[in-house]
Amino acid sequence: MYFDVLMPTILFVVTVVAMFLSKRTETKLKATMEEREFKSRDTALMVGLITFALFIVIFVPSMTILAIFLFSYCSLLFTVSYAFSDMKKKRLILYCSFFIVVSVIAIITIFFVFSHNSNLSMIGTLAFTSLALCSFLALMYALRSTEDKYKWYLAVLSPALFLLLFFFFNGTVLWFPFLLDVYGITFALLIVMYLSSLFNWKTVFMFASLITILDIILVWVTGTMVQAANTVSALGLPVLVAFPTIPLISVDNSILILRLGLGDFFFAGILATQTLKKFGKKTALISILTMSISFGIFELMLLNPSAFDALPATLPIILGWLPVAVIAMFLAKNRNLQILHN
Repeated sequence: MYFDVLMPTILFVVTVVAMFLSKRTETKLKATMEEREFKSRDTALMVGLITFALFIVIFVPSMTILAIFLFSYCSLLFTVSYAFSDMKKKRLILYCSFFIVVSVIAIITIFFVFSHNSNLSMIGTLAFTSLALCSFLALMYALRSTEDKYKWYLAVLSPALFLLLFFFFNGTVLWFPFLLDVYGITFALLIVMYLSSLFNWKTVFMFASLITILDIILVWVTGTMVQAANTVSALGLPVLVAFPTIPLISVDNSILILRLGLGDFFFAGILATQTLKKFGKKTALISILTMSISFGIFELMLLNPSAFDALPATLPIILGWLPVAVIAMFLAKNRNLQILHN
């Protein structure tokens, strides 16, 4: 019997980190959304837009898909970076130093990866050298500035680094699976941080129900979700994370790689953050644990002979979360009744 402990563990860790980061950053990021919060119609519209986007991915030319996704990723990186660009001196130095160090590492790596192509090696060296120089100049300018405000020139560094790494290393062993997984997890965290404040306890139930039903239909009935995921992942875009199983499973003399989409991390993260707000840290952590265990059980079905080639990951996630949420609501209701009687 085959089984895997790595992907459920990654789901658990990423969801826990996303939940606590969302709690710490909610005030800043909520300001960028102008204190807005989803209502029922907004939640239904969001699910409808997700459905529309999936069908668009299938029929739109690959270069258009690439441009749309890259623009979306860069917008998310810029928005979140801008929200925290009013950082103090120590964080400012660390932030800019990160881009300088990564640029230097990328320049060194380019000489090994593109040793056969002098033109591409030269262009890559110039591009990352420019990024390192811009990071240094941005640091110097920010340190000399006396104004404590948001700085666009700091926020633009993160999308610039992403684009350079994508264009120069996409298709190499460095991008898949290493940089792909790094950016996949990064975007999963950022999406939860950025959008979690839009939901409340009522709309999260509605969103969870609709998106799970949609996922089941698109995976098991139409197969659209699988087709869209294959189309986008073939472009090298970080729409998922890919890890081998632990223990390792060999298929046709190759190590089996499992993939999990960013939407599933977002789904688990939204459920966890709303549980944290409603019932506190202990209940939220229990719900993340049960979601991960439930996901692991469904994964067990997929790895061993079964009638399914793919599973809608939202289903095990909601089945793991729902019992904890229902029990927590029942206990909270009983406590309120006891208080009223006393």
